[in-house]
Amino acid sequence: MRVNVVLQCTDCKEWNYLTKKSKKNNPERIEMKKYCPRCQKQTLHKEKK
Repeated sequence: MRVNVVLQCTDCKEWNYLTKKSKKNNPERIEMKKYCPRCQKQTLHKEKK
């Protein structure tokens, strides 16, 4: 079962990306380094609840 998740920047708290994940393979929250247009740099993005 794949679900849509929103990734939120840890610096500015803006929601930047929408992605999918498998709850079966990744039951915990995901973290990715992505580009934040507001911060204008690559930052850590965490899954928003």
